[in-house]
Amino acid sequence: MNGVTVSDTSRALVIGASRGLGLVLANELARRGWQVTATTRRSGGELQANADASAGRLTVESLEMTSPEQLAALRERLSGTRFDLLFVNAAINRGNLPIGEVPTGMFTEVMITNALSPLRALEALRELVVPGGTVAIMSSEQGSISQNTEDGFELYKASKAALNQLMRSYTTRYADDGQTKLLIDPGHNKTDLGGPDAPLTAEESIPAVVDVLEKQAGAPGLQFLDRHGEVVPW
Repeated sequence: MNGVTVSDTSRALVIGASRGLGLVLANELARRGWQVTATTRRSGGELQANADASAGRLTVESLEMTSPEQLAALRERLSGTRFDLLFVNAAINRGNLPIGEVPTGMFTEVMITNALSPLRALEALRELVVPGGTVAIMSSEQGSISQNTEDGFELYKASKAALNQLMRSYTTRYADDGQTKLLIDPGHNKTDLGGPDAPLTAEESIPAVVDVLEKQAGAPGLQFLDRHGEVVPW
């Protein structure tokens, strides 16, 4: 049967938890009894304050995810730890420009952050995940090609579609590793990325996301799911 029973030995590594969805995700996992290691590019802040108040259930590591050197250093620092869940959260949005108006530097920055770096993180850290564990990435329904029926945010949509395709390639390459693989659409949230007019808050959506992560533990193959556990069309 799929699903995970959380115990004091259940461990999660959350990449990209300094703010927004990643911060709330790390907090929610810790609240449910997971031992959580969460990364941030900047020291201090709310994540560190939460860790200080967590009685050791939440610990913080420094990481600039776009740096292969820092990923390798993190892997070395965590080499003695094994995780039941590795969750990668990273995305930037540089505005609503038609693709013909997107500067090359902007295109490169968004693709590196939103598509390349999450997969580099999985590649660098996947061996820290226990057999039968879960690797997951925060995606978006904006990356669904079949659902792209409204104008706007062409670069962001392309970066999430690229992320999904790279995750599909990753799954093909590691089809026999026994790990559950998930792309998660958390919905449109009031974050720096989602904007102030979004219909959801992270505190509303992330508990549902964690429900999906816990329920899908042990499921084979790759799934692209929303926060309700429903399939998002590719």
